[in-house]
Amino acid sequence: MSEQEKLYRRITAHSFSIWELHLFLDSHPNNADAAKKLEQCRKKREELVAEYEAAYGPLNELGSQTSRWAWITGPWPWETGKEED
Repeated sequence: MSEQEKLYRRITAHSFSIWELHLFLDSHPNNADAAKKLEQCRKKREELVAEYEAAYGPLNELGSQTSRWAWITGPWPWETGKEED
């Protein structure tokens, strides 16, 4: 698994945690520990997304790139020179 894939998996794991904590807080709105954990997960996900976008480009159309066409400047998947496993 490449470093890009590892980082993306960490982002999706935090996204899942955020969603689950939201659902939990719907039924337990006064749980301070869950609210604190939700905030920690949000901050960590923001850090991971910033790291990913700095190294590999935007994750989606709302990414942090300054130009809407910035995604086209990187190599295409078939231009990386790496064979798929």
